[in-house]
Amino acid sequence: MPAPLPVPDLHGVRPSLVQLTHVIYGLHALAVLIGVTSAASVAGGFVFGLPSLIAVFLNYLKRGDVAGTWLESHFRWQIRTFWFTALWLVVYGLLIITIIGIPLAWILIALLGLWVGYRVVRGWVALAGVRPVGS
Repeated sequence: MPAPLPVPDLHGVRPSLVQLTHVIYGLHALAVLIGVTSAASVAGGFVFGLPSLIAVFLNYLKRGDVAGTWLESHFRWQIRTFWFTALWLVVYGLLIITIIGIPLAWILIALLGLWVGYRVVRGWVALAGVRPVGS
């Protein structure tokens, strides 16, 4: 019979909360994938897509459960990624409605998409390594 797999030290955090955080990153990643493979932009898919809306709802719903743990940084990271992306989409919207701002808007939306993808990957990698993110 094979030896059991070692269980990672979760630093006193309930495994179900770690699993939930993986699910939330998965929802955010799905929103990015939808943005890449559809007519929506990555940032637009991230902020307005159902997977990310569900993810940020779960972040706010379970934020109290992770307070004071290393997972708190992941929830803060995910929430901030969502809201900063929404803010920059407003800037994009203001730029796109002006003739002179259109080239800047296209550059902004491309960079924003890369930034969102980076944030999802960096956070998820830190979670897989059982460590906080953004510090």
